[in-house]
Amino acid sequence: MKRTYIKDLFRSAPASGTEIAVCGWIKTIRNDKFIELSDGTCFQKLQVVVEKENLENYEEVVRQNVGASIRVKGTFVLTPEAKQPFEILATSVFIEGASTPDFPIQKKAASLEFLREQAYLRPRTNTFNAVFRIRSVLAQAIHRYFADHDFIYVHTPIVTASDAEGAGEMFQITTLDIDNPPKTDKGEVDYSKDFFGKKANLTVSGQLNVETFCMAFSNVYTFGPTFRAENSNTSRHAAEFWMIEPEIAFADLKDNMALVEDLLKFAVRYTMEHCAADLEFLNKFVDKDLLNRLNKMLEFKFKEVKYSDAIEILTNCGEKFDFPVYWGCDLQSEHERYLTEKHFKRPIFLTDYPKDIKAFYMRMNDDGKTVAAMDLLVPGIGELVGGSQREERLDMLDKRMAELGLKAEDYWWYRNLRIYGGTKHSGFGIGFERLVMYVTGISNIRDVLPFPRTVKNAEF
Repeated sequence: MKRTYIKDLFRSAPASGTEIAVCGWIKTIRNDKFIELSDGTCFQKLQVVVEKENLENYEEVVRQNVGASIRVKGTFVLTPEAKQPFEILATSVFIEGASTPDFPIQKKAASLEFLREQAYLRPRTNTFNAVFRIRSVLAQAIHRYFADHDFIYVHTPIVTASDAEGAGEMFQITTLDIDNPPKTDKGEVDYSKDFFGKKANLTVSGQLNVETFCMAFSNVYTFGPTFRAENSNTSRHAAEFWMIEPEIAFADLKDNMALVEDLLKFAVRYTMEHCAADLEFLNKFVDKDLLNRLNKMLEFKFKEVKYSDAIEILTNCGEKFDFPVYWGCDLQSEHERYLTEKHFKRPIFLTDYPKDIKAFYMRMNDDGKTVAAMDLLVPGIGELVGGSQREERLDMLDKRMAELGLKAEDYWWYRNLRIYGGTKHSGFGIGFERLVMYVTGISNIRDVLPFPRTVKNAEF
């Protein structure tokens, strides 16, 4: 008999009395009769009724522990008078894989910190079952939006010889003997002997590469893993994470912000439609303001605020911050959340940042002090999106690179884009994990990554 997924039973229940087969993992066994079964296809669980007179292996079945995997055949029965809408009266239960009494995650409250130590099992808990299903649906929503709007999906390289951010916080990769590397006449490591013939790193961003495709296809995006060797232990930073990075040609900063808002509202709306039960659970047990916040995000237009005006608001608000506020400072999470949660009470685009705290590729404004940059700040998270209009003027790009000590020859191909038919263009990056945090109400990035990679942590 062909297997039926539990999600399909909730979408379109068959007639009472229909014979079906299901598979899944045991969540609980109550009163030696009721098995709560999950197959991961939806948040809802299925009740399986086992009775001694119907099963030859009844004693074996009711001795199973939490986590065991089983295959069930039985009769589908509608139960409108009970808590659950239907159940299966089992006629056969095959034990696919037994579990043991010391299964690490029992049916009791467990802290998120403890569950990180059981990352290989935590997807079976209600919280992480919901989180990672939402993560999957969010990714599908992103790809669907771009496909529907005629964007080209570009796979940018993981290995790179250039630093897109110019910050130097990169993971170096090498095939050289770490203990005894080849040396040049000057006593320096001879990278000409390395695999790529030069120093190479894991990428911090696919932006520079995807910009080259923007100059051919107009509207493009990349969505892939990125890496930062940043010694940070905050709840918002990880060493390995995923980035969504679109680039649009013939577009300025206003066009860029319009794309951000349209994309995010589509992704949130799509996820709310496809993960209603997951979000209801998270709203009840993780963040009681989650659904209210998401609905407000869909309802209100994002507000645009200049960096200088935001500094004035923060300076005069009377709030005591741990980090001082002054023109030229890089806003901290506490500043961003004050602006979105207390002052404006909605997502805001913060624009026109001081050039000294932004990357070399951002277009210089006419004042010579600020750049055409924007960050989207959202309640509960702070910065969710960072982007800018790119500097299309070669002389200005070269000047900015020189100021930051970047070597023009390392970016020769990026500079050439300004020579061979360059045009006004814009783009942004969304840290996918931060988006998942925003949509789930989860407050720590370690709990929206399947296997988080952070400082001193590379388990599993």
